[in-house]
Amino acid sequence: MSTEYSGGGDLTFSLKVMWGGREKPTRGPKPGLSVERIVQAAIQVADAEGLAALSMRRIATELGVGTMSLYRYVPGKNELVDLMLDAAYGEDLEPDKTPEQEAEALREKGWRAGLEKIARGAWALHLRHPWILQVSQARPVLGPSSIKGLEIALRVLDGIGLDEFEMMKMITLVDGYVTGTARIIVEAGRAAQQTGVSDEQFWQAQEPFMMRLLDDGRFATLRRIADAGVFADVSGGDPSDGDGFEFGLQRVLDGIEAYVNAGPGGRGAS
Repeated sequence: MSTEYSGGGDLTFSLKVMWGGREKPTRGPKPGLSVERIVQAAIQVADAEGLAALSMRRIATELGVGTMSLYRYVPGKNELVDLMLDAAYGEDLEPDKTPEQEAEALREKGWRAGLEKIARGAWALHLRHPWILQVSQARPVLGPSSIKGLEIALRVLDGIGLDEFEMMKMITLVDGYVTGTARIIVEAGRAAQQTGVSDEQFWQAQEPFMMRLLDDGRFATLRRIADAGVFADVSGGDPSDGDGFEFGLQRVLDGIEAYVNAGPGGRGAS
C-alpha cells in the first residue's frame, strides 16, 4: 500500500481553502463546479479503489468535465488529498455546535464514555474511508475539522486531573490504538484483492505445515491455544465487527482510568 504525505503540495493553498481564505474562481468552463464537488468526487473514487486510482483526470471524468477545468480550483493531487482528509474528519462533527457543546454531550456519562465514543467514531471513519490510512500523519495539516476534533477530545479529558502533557499523551495513545488496529483490518481486506488469493486459500495452504509445527513439543503453549479454538475462525467472520477492537479499546481505557484514579502522587514518570 503506497503512502501519501499530508501537506506534500502547496500547503498554503490547502490551508487557505480549508479556512476559507481563498477567493473562488470568477471564470471557468463549467458553471457549478466547486472545490466541494471535486473533493466529494475524489473521496468516492478513493473509497472504492484507493488513492492509487486517484488522479485529476479520473476525477474530471467522474464529474464530466475537462481535466484542465479542475486546476482552476485545486492545483493537484497533493492539495486535493489535504482537502479530502479534512472533509472526512468533519463528517461526524456537528457544524452548528461549538467544541464546548459537543464535548459536553460526549461527557454526559463521564469522560471515559466520551473518549470511548470518540474512539469508536474514529474506528468507523477508517473502515468507511480506508484510504485515510494511506496518508502519513507524521506532519498533519491542521484544517478546521482536525482542529475542532482535537479541541473536543481535549475538553473531554479536561478537568479530570491530567496536566496538559498527559491529556495529549492519552489522546495520542487512543488514536494510535485505533489507527493501528484499523490498519490491520484494512490491509487484510485488501490482501485478497491485490494477490488474488482468498483468506480461505491462504490459511488452507498453511494448515499442513502448522499441524506439524503444533505437534512439536517446543510449541506446547501455542498448541494449547489452538486446541482451545482460538484460531478456528481465523479466515471467517466479518473483521469489521470489531470484537478484537472492542476488547483492546476497553483495556486501553482501563489503563487510562487507572492512571487517572492513581492521582499525581501515585503515578510513575509520565
